[in-house]
Parts: sequence; structure tokens; C-alpha cells
Amino acid sequence: MRKIEIYEPWFFLLFGVFHLHRIWGLIDRKSYADFWIGTLENRNAFYYGLMIVLAILCILGIISFFKNIHHNYWWRWIYVLGGSYLLFDLFAIFAGLKFWNDLLLWMYDTTSPYWNVIWSIFILLGGFVFCLGIKLLIKYQSEKHGK
Repeated sequence: MRKIEIYEPWFFLLFGVFHLHRIWGLIDRKSYADFWIGTLENRNAFYYGLMIVLAILCILGIISFFKNIHHNYWWRWIYVLGGSYLLFDLFAIFAGLKFWNDLLLWMYDTTSPYWNVIWSIFILLGGFVFCLGIKLLIKYQSEKHGK
């Protein structure tokens, strides 16, 4: 039987908010880039806390996908595809892989003509997964209450 786990709507809501915060980057490129480059370079408690939360959510999502392999919802593929990408991203950042660091520095280059395109794609992705999270929360509540 297909069932939405309690954490699944929150997975999408949190990732949605995380991606939607990039609107800040369209409003104020410099402070947005300075904040994230500083976070990557300083590796303070916020950095490690964020990495741990994102990694745990990705791992939970991937476990959900495989736990329900024969009766998955379509959106659980996001766990495998997006979660695998994000786990690699977190590993590459944590390990300090040069090619990944160079890519991040290029993404946070405030003079790039691609700045708005890059961050707008992330914002659209955030809006989609946030709305999906709301839909799943409503569906979870109706399943919980037997509707």
C-alpha cells in the first residue's frame, strides 16, 4: 500500500524554502554571494549544521524510495536523483574537490551574465518542490484522518 511518511512533506517544504531563499541573490548579488562564499570558506557551526540536515533529509528520502520500491509515488524519484546529486555536492564541498570549488566560485561570480539564469532555475525548482510539499502535507493529513 502506498503511504506518505510523516517526514516526506517536510522534506519538500524545507528544500523548497532552501531554494526559494535564492531570491535574495536576485535582489542583492553581492551580499548573497558574500554570505555563501564566506560560509563555504569559514565552515562554522551553521555550515556543518546545514550539511548534516541536508544529508539526513537526502538519506531519509533515498531510504523511502527503496523501502517502497514496488509501490512508489512518482515524486520519490526526486529523492534518488536530487538526493544523490546533493549528497555528491555535499561530499565535494566537504572534501574540497577543486573542480567543484571552481564551479561554485563560477556560480557565485556576481559579474557573470548567467547569474540571473542560474539562480532563477534554482528558485523555480524551489517553488515547485515547496508546492509539492504543501500538496503532500494536505494528502498526508487526509490519509491520517481517513479521508
